[in-house]
Formats: sequence, structure tokens, C-alpha cells
Amino acid sequence: MTNHTLASKFNWSLFAAILVISIIGVITINSANHGRAEPFFRDLYIKQIYWILLGLVAMLIALVIDYRELSRHAYTIYFITVLLLIYVVVDGDTASGAKRWIRIGSFSLQVSEFAKIALILALAKYFESGKIQGQYFFKDLWVPTLLTGVIFMLIAIQPDLGTAMMVFLIFLVFITAIEIDGAFLIKLFGTGVFLIPSLWFFLRDYQKQRVMTLFNPEIDPLGAGYHSIQSKIAIGSGGFLGKGLFMGTQSRLNFLPEKHTDFIFSVFAEETGFIGVIILLSIYLFIILKGLNIAFHARDRFGLFLALGIVSSISFYFLFNLGMSIGLFPITGLPLPLVSYGGSSLVTNFFAFGLLLNIGMRRTVL
Repeated sequence: MTNHTLASKFNWSLFAAILVISIIGVITINSANHGRAEPFFRDLYIKQIYWILLGLVAMLIALVIDYRELSRHAYTIYFITVLLLIYVVVDGDTASGAKRWIRIGSFSLQVSEFAKIALILALAKYFESGKIQGQYFFKDLWVPTLLTGVIFMLIAIQPDLGTAMMVFLIFLVFITAIEIDGAFLIKLFGTGVFLIPSLWFFLRDYQKQRVMTLFNPEIDPLGAGYHSIQSKIAIGSGGFLGKGLFMGTQSRLNFLPEKHTDFIFSVFAEETGFIGVIILLSIYLFIILKGLNIAFHARDRFGLFLALGIVSSISFYFLFNLGMSIGLFPITGLPLPLVSYGGSSLVTNFFAFGLLLNIGMRRTVL
């Protein structure tokens, strides 16, 4: 199939939705830091534009390469990523008590963002070349469990429990999507639910405090509960139409912490109100449904699982950031896809969306 024919199958509506949310992110980042004295924060929206441009280059690369070629190199990509995560643990850059970055010149690379894509590729490769017919049992799942477990542990010890949790949820999506024995599936999920309380003993003190303040933020209103309280105040104060761009008081008066990253949804909600939130959620829903459509119409199993992994990753990040902002989930530091400031996250998402568009373009290619 010629490049012209492939281009004619490009999903322009999905691409437009991705760009619209990215532009919303730039505007909201600018509004969140508008009027701040520090030049670093005032210029973040300009840096976000640069990251979007780099993300578009990453998307183009993902489009040009036939996604089926990635199946041949999936395990190699996974292995290289594991080595990079080990390097992060041993000699990575530390900030705010977490060792998550590799310094490359003036840039910091967060490897855990790319690790999600590497894991999705590896799991898609396994289930593509694994059992084609019949149901899966435990003996068929030890390899994907090991692949996921290694990534999970290397991210969790950084510590980055939020991203580690996303990795585990992506694994559960794959397990649910395959044809698995019903009785085994019940036992698997039952065991997981039974073991969840034991995770409490592996949490650090600040992580336990975040869980406790989830149920009652007022027990530590100036500490662990402060973020949640201020976020809910910002969202609630937006009302129906919002306070207007650059007019959010929680943001302008710096009551809202991490307002250009973790709590950027709160800034957007305060300034655009219920109407703006509905529009934003509708665009995200459009992207998710488009992605699922691409997954379920993929021409091969690798494309199906690759698209499903990408859509599930974007969906979980969106849901957990939203839930964190309105006090339904603990504060985990998960960004809002395409909106929160962050180079590694933005470039990774654009590359992932490029793969998704790639799968859609080649669904009829022989």
C-alpha cells in the first residue's frame, strides 16, 4: 500500500482532538503561572509548546514505522528500558526525595514514562505469539507476570507508587482481555483483593498519611490533607461558568500546590467552570472511544493488544488524576495526559498516540 493510500486513512478527528487538549494544556499552564514573580514558572507554557513540537516529531516517527515491525524488537526495547530503570535506581537524579530521572545535558528524562510503552509492547508481543486458541491458565501467565513485576518493582522503589500502580492496572487489562479460564480469573482477582491490605506495610510514612487524609483531609489540613482541600475548593468555586481565564483565585493567590502538573485540572475547573469541564471530559471520552474502535478493528492480535494497552494507559491516567483532584483517590502525582506540564510524559503520550494512529491506518494492509 502506497504512502498516499495510508495518508488517506489517517484519523484526522482523533489527531485534532489530541491537539485541542494539548492547546488547552498550554493555555491552562500559562494561566496557572500568570503573574508569578519567578521567570521559570512564567515561561513554562513556552517550554510546553516546545515539548509539543518534539512530541509531534515523536508521533511522526511512530507513524512512519510500520507498527508490526515493533513486534520483532519488543523484547529488546523492554530489556533496554529495564537497564535504564536500573541505572535510575543506582545513579539517577533525585528531586523531592525521589530518584526518577536521568540527566541528559540540560534535560531530565523520566524513564518510567517510557517504561509503560515498553511493557505494553512486550505484553502485546507475548500475547500475539502465545496461545492462539484455548484458555489461559497460570502456567501460561508467568512470563507476562514476570515482565510486569520487574518494571513494577523498579518503578516502585524510586519511589513512584502512582506509576507503578498504573503498570499493574495495564497488566490487569491484558489479563482481562485474553481468553482466560473463568475459575482461574476469579481466584486471581480474589487473591489480589485479599493481598491489597498487606501493601499497607510496604508504604512509606508519607504515603500512609496520604491514604489516611483521603478519607478525612481535615486531620492534617496544613500537611498531607492540604492539597486535597485546596483542590476541591478550586473546583467547587468555579461554579457553572467559571471565574474566567487568568482569574482563578486559588491559583493566582498560590493556595493551590503543583498547579501546573498534578492539579492542573483544578485550575482549569476553577477558571472554566462546569461547562469547561464537560467539554474537556467529552474530548477525552471521544479520544478513548476512538482508541477502542481502533483496537477492536486492528488487523492482527499485536495491533489489538498494543492499541488496547495504549488506550488503557491514557484512560487510567485521566481517571486517577481526575479522581485525585476531586478527592476520590490518594495524591499520587499522576499527570493529566496532554495537559499537565512535563516533557517526558508529553512526548511519550504523543508517541503512543502515533502508534494508535498507525494501527488505525494499517487496519486493512495485507
